[in-house]
Amino acid sequence: MAHNKPNLPSKLCPVCQRPFNWRKKWAKVWDEVRYCSQRCRGQRGAAQPQQSDR
Repeated sequence: MAHNKPNLPSKLCPVCQRPFNWRKKWAKVWDEVRYCSQRCRGQRGAAQPQQSDR
C-alpha cells in the first residue's frame, strides 16, 4: 500500500513542462534542482519554440 504524501513541494521542469515533486535525495539541494530527470537536463538547450510563419 502506498503512503500518501500530499504536502511535498513541486516544481515545473523547463524542458518538458511537467511538474515534479520533492525527493529525499534532493533535500539539501532542492533550491538548485531545475530539471525532472537526467534526460531533460541533457536536452536543456535543444528545446526551442516552434515557429508558425509558414
